Amino acid sequence: MRQMSATQLKTYLDKVEQAPLLLDVREPWEFQICAIDNSRLIPMGQIASAASGLNPEQETVVICHHGIRSRSVAHYLERIGFTNVINLQGGVEAWARDVDPHMQTY
Repeated sequence: MRQMSATQLKTYLDKVEQAPLLLDVREPWEFQICAIDNSRLIPMGQIASAASGLNPEQETVVICHHGIRSRSVAHYLERIGFTNVINLQGGVEAWARDVDPHMQTY
């Protein structure tokens, strides 16, 4: 599993031709407060059942509030055969602080 800071991810997203799956594993109420554009919500508790509907070869950036849940989910995805997983260090909190200061936080 690779790790990226919020600023590294922003730079990467601005340059990459094929956008990765931005997989947000927070709860729906958290996602309603703030989310990174084009992210897909699958709460952590639903990952095991939803993983079969995801492409294990697609580059996947896992996102949560501070980067702890996302790291756990990223490890799980690797254990079940996902080959290109990135954890967003610091989560949406870091994104709001370092990339999008207008993003609402909680």
